[in-house]
Parts: sequence; structure tokens; C-alpha cells
Amino acid sequence: MNIIVAGNTLAWRDRRVRCAVGRGGLARAKREGDGATPIGRFPLRSVLYRPDRLTPPATALAIRAIGIDDGWCDDPDDPSYNRPVALPYRARHERLWRTDRLYDLVVPLGYNDDPVVPGLGSAIFLHVAAPDFAATAGCVAIALTELLALIAEASPGDTLAVEPI
Repeated sequence: MNIIVAGNTLAWRDRRVRCAVGRGGLARAKREGDGATPIGRFPLRSVLYRPDRLTPPATALAIRAIGIDDGWCDDPDDPSYNRPVALPYRARHERLWRTDRLYDLVVPLGYNDDPVVPGLGSAIFLHVAAPDFAATAGCVAIALTELLALIAEASPGDTLAVEPI
């Protein structure tokens, strides 16, 4: 299944839903901290979910519950850059166990992960949108109900393509 992001619309099969992208717009040359969503085609790596807020969602993708000590390194100078880490962690990182519900359901995308290149951007996810669909820090975000429907139809090898407008 191909998932397409064009502007503020995410589409798969016969569905079209509203999405949020990075506050820095779309970028062909993504850099750490620029707030941009990278342009390109990225595999859906897995599904992460908050077990205190959701039951394990239906999906054929690899799935794992987020723990209170889960993080993601976003420090380009650290050997674990753009990788999951256990908290507390010595280098700059994101906490995956968030209070704002945006990471209640997260799909890490295969951006800058094979191989990781320091400084080209980290933690690019498909995740739950804010209620007002506010811009993200570089991720793609959709409503929780839509994300649950999407991952229920997703399979290993499926990709999300961010297209320039």
C-alpha cells in the first residue's frame, strides 16, 4: 500500500484525510532542528502505542508498547542519533511517553535510518495530530481514528511518500 502526503492531505487506497506537516514546510534537504518534513518515500518501520491509553491496535506491522522510559535520540553528535534510547539518557532526546497524546500511537518512518547520517534529521514519525492540526516538528500527523484505520490496513514494506506541492 502506498500512502501519499500532498499538502495537508494524506491519502491511501480510497481515503483522503487531513494531516499536519512540519512547521518548516517540506524540504528536499532536511536538517536537524529545521522543523521541516522531508520529501521522499519512506517505509513504515513499526507501530508504537501507549498501553495505558490504547489496547494493542490491529496491524500487520511490528508492534511494541511504549514504556515510561522510552526516548529517541536527536543529538547528531551522539552514537545513538536517530535511534530509540532508554531514559534517562545523557544526550539530547525526545521523550516518547508524552502527556499531550500526540505519541499515543506512533509509526517510525524509515527516514535517515539506513544508514543514519548525523545532522540530516531524526525522529520522523507518522503520529496523532493535535486537536487543531497544528504544525509538527517535522513529522506527519493525522487524527487517531484515521491512524488506527491506516495501520490496520498496512503491511510490512508499505511506504509513505511526501510529495512536493
